[in-house]
Parts: sequence; C-alpha cells; structure tokens
Amino acid sequence: MGRLRSWAAAIAAVFLLSAQAMATTFVYVSNAEEGDIGLYLMQPDGTLQPGPRFKADKLVMPMAVSRDKRFLVAAVRSKPYLAYTYSIHRSSGALQLVSTGPLAESFPYISFDRSSRWLFGASYGANLVSVNPVGTDGRIGEPLQVIPTARNAHAIHPDRTNRFVFVPHLGTDQVFQFLFDEKTGKLTANTPPLVQLKAGTGPRHLQISADNRFVYLLNELTATVTTLALDAKTGWLSEVSSTSILPPESKLQPGAPRPSPGRNVDNDIWASDLHLARDERFLYAAERTSSTINALRIDKETGKLTYIGSTPTEKQPRGFAIGPAGRYMIVTGEKSDTISSYAIDHTGALKLIGKYPTGKGSNWVEIVAFD
Repeated sequence: MGRLRSWAAAIAAVFLLSAQAMATTFVYVSNAEEGDIGLYLMQPDGTLQPGPRFKADKLVMPMAVSRDKRFLVAAVRSKPYLAYTYSIHRSSGALQLVSTGPLAESFPYISFDRSSRWLFGASYGANLVSVNPVGTDGRIGEPLQVIPTARNAHAIHPDRTNRFVFVPHLGTDQVFQFLFDEKTGKLTANTPPLVQLKAGTGPRHLQISADNRFVYLLNELTATVTTLALDAKTGWLSEVSSTSILPPESKLQPGAPRPSPGRNVDNDIWASDLHLARDERFLYAAERTSSTINALRIDKETGKLTYIGSTPTEKQPRGFAIGPAGRYMIVTGEKSDTISSYAIDHTGALKLIGKYPTGKGSNWVEIVAFD
C-alpha cells in the first residue's frame, strides 16, 4: 500500500510540474459512479494530460466555478445532499476541499449568480429551486430560500445583468421567470411568472447570449432549440423560433416525459446539454440516444438558428464544455470510459483530437483557464 501511495504521489507531482511549466488551462470532470472529480491539463494543441482525481462522494454530478476562478463547487445527488467547495490552485489546477455545505435537495443543476455570493439550485425530482449563500471563503451556507415551482425543474441561470433568473421545467413545458435581488439573494416571481411552450417539448438547459438579447433553450424530448427574445427592462421572454438539432434523416422520435434517468424506447429523442461557442457564431447541443454533438449556426441579429451537422461522440453524452479561447471542446459520455477532445474549426465543424481515460458515469465538465 505504501508503494502504491508513493507511486500515485509521484504521478501527481509530475502532472503539477507540467502544469506550472506548460499550461494554465484545466479541465474538471465529475465521475458520478466513482464519487470523484478528475483533473486534466489541456495543452496548447487541445490534447489532454490526465492528472489526479479528487474525492467527493457517489453521484457527484453538476459543478460550477466562481467568477473569480477561486472555487469549484460540486453537488452530490445522494443523501445527505451536499455541496463540496474546493479551492483551485492557480498554477497546478489541484483542488483542495474547503468545506461541505447543505443543499435543499438533489440537484441536477447548480450555478452561481454573477457576484458569486449566491448559489442557485434546480431540483428535477423535488420540483423546486433554491438559493444558498456563499461566503468569501467559498463556504456554502444553509439554504436561504426554497421555492416550490413545477414538475422537473432542470436548470437555473441568471441573465447577464444579474437581475433576472430563468428555470426550464421539463415536466410542464415551462420556463419560470424570476426577479433577483443581488443584495439579499432573494428570488421573486416576475409578472408573468412563466413562459408556456408547446406541450411535450421538455425544456431542459439554456444559454444566454453575451448581449443579453436572446435565450437559447434546449428541449430534451424533441431535440429542438427554441430561441427566446429577452426584454432587457422587464425580464420577459418571448418565443422567436425553434430549430431541430438533428439531421433530416434522423430516425429518432419525440418521447413522452419519463422519470430520470430511465428511457423506455431505444429511438426516443434524449437531448442533454447546450453550449455557445465563444464568438457566438455557433451553438452546440448533445443528444444521448444517437451519441452525437450537433452544431447550429446563429444569426446574431435575429437569434434564429440553422442546423449545420452532427458529430459522433462518447456513448450517451451527458455534458460537455467549450474552452475559454473557443478553440476546443471536451465531451463526456455516461456510458463511456473515455472523454473526447475536439478542435472547433472556422465552419463550426468538430475534429477529434484524442480520447482520454475517465471514471465511471462521467457527466459534467468545467474548464478553467488562468492568464
């Protein structure tokens, strides 16, 4: 046992020295079934160097990074529901556990507000959202607010001004609209309190454009992205258009709402994650049944989307992320023992760079770069 520990320590030391000497971009992947978070060093060419793993607990899934990049918070979806706060070492990327804090429920999605003083959570199973205070030391306090909402809250995002918060609900095909007070951390219902979408779409994740004019909403059950216009004064959303993320020849069919994470039909649509390219010329969405990453072109003036193409990827992709420079994408697969790195070219197409070992049930990706 002593020799094994010494060998592991030696590997970690080599990794950290490489990070200090060669790069400042780090990739973090949560491995739900093994209860840990893997660290990878991203090289300038987009290749990854696997590093040490950091202990959390089984069913560790969603993660969020504070805006100052000092802390990474990971939510564990097994009882007792806890948020693990880690400090991020700027030179090595290593995670150091700071504390664990209580969460109101099992959360498939967490996010910081723009000040990083508050942590939002959305609960799919308990049909609620919550707000926890975050100390200057990164510690997560007791829930300040727990708000019952509707069936299957699946994500929670503040807008770019930090005045409005949006929560898609898969089970009721709605996006809840909240007003947010950054000083008190309190959410209150906007008027109207929600946007109703077409029945059976299954709103899941969303992204907000840099100019705060559009919200792009991924629908899990139809594999479409709905573009919503955001009114800067009121925080109201209104539907602009909807675009499929699947190729015309796809044989996948819209499915009915179902308990997570089960699926009943092999050809059910099962969209999972959504991210904007840094220059916002392209939008990417993952679909789990076909195990693909799908690209859409964005018209920045109108917010309308055009399907470009699909790229095969890791089996059952749950999460992915695009690096801060916008050149590379990292994709996980819940049913895969590897993660993939891709280069993004000027047309929006993805080119595989390499595959790298990961833990079981890998699902969430965060990428942190330091100057």
